[in-house]
Amino acid sequence: MSQATLDPDLPAARAPADVRAALTFIKRSDKKPVFESSALTGGAPRVHFETEQHVVGIRDMRPLAAGLSLDRHGFELRRSPTAVADLYDDAAVEDAYYREIEALLRAAVGATRVVVFDATRRSDGGTGARNRDGMRGPASRVHVDYTPKSGPQRLKDALGEAEVARLLAAGARIVQLNVWRPICGPVARSPLALADTASVRPEDLIATDQIFPDRVGEIYHLAFNPAQRWYYAPGMDRDEVLLIKGWDSLADGRARFTPHSAFDLPATPENAPPRESIEVRTMAVIGG
Repeated sequence: MSQATLDPDLPAARAPADVRAALTFIKRSDKKPVFESSALTGGAPRVHFETEQHVVGIRDMRPLAAGLSLDRHGFELRRSPTAVADLYDDAAVEDAYYREIEALLRAAVGATRVVVFDATRRSDGGTGARNRDGMRGPASRVHVDYTPKSGPQRLKDALGEAEVARLLAAGARIVQLNVWRPICGPVARSPLALADTASVRPEDLIATDQIFPDRVGEIYHLAFNPAQRWYYAPGMDRDEVLLIKGWDSLADGRARFTPHSAFDLPATPENAPPRESIEVRTMAVIGG
């Protein structure tokens, strides 16, 4: 996959805004952890495992953005303006915005086909942001959306089992990618921290059952390890996106799972506006 490219008008030349902040990690347990999803509860998830907070260094990714790679680090920061005026308009999101996302990923990763299968809005103001399946706040535990079990299953759900078999037999590679954008900016509260996947040990990824109204999914939570390296993009605006890899059909040593979480930015002004964001989940087909 190609390296990230940023418009020279982006404020990438300013001094790095590195911070130290608390992230919430899962505690290791002898039994498989489980939680009830927001889709089931209609609000905040109900968690049936223990967590712990650790203060970690979180580096400003902007000075490094041109060298970030989905295949090495698991995430990229890109400038990608949207023509959709209201990202709370479901019809506009599912029509024009999805088409923008498809075009973005075709260009960004050389996808021959992009299947959008979900979108979620989040806000840390009040009860959260409105979605068809309930209100959502920022995800406050370090996690990865998919695992080696749930990534292939979500792919089959999105494309159909026969089509997946055809694509893989034809040599296609399929990558699950999230596109995360501020609905308004600049983001002054609850930004997103992302781990450099090269710093994440496989044994620190803890498979967790996620209970939905009609099925049981699986995600990873992350256990703390001091070797993990963390990054964020300070002051993201509406014309910027984060590309986040959640699963890759290739398991050849490249980045495959990208832990991420919202966090409380130190010294946030009390009158800072809520963080409002939208993330679109996709399957990008490359080749085949």
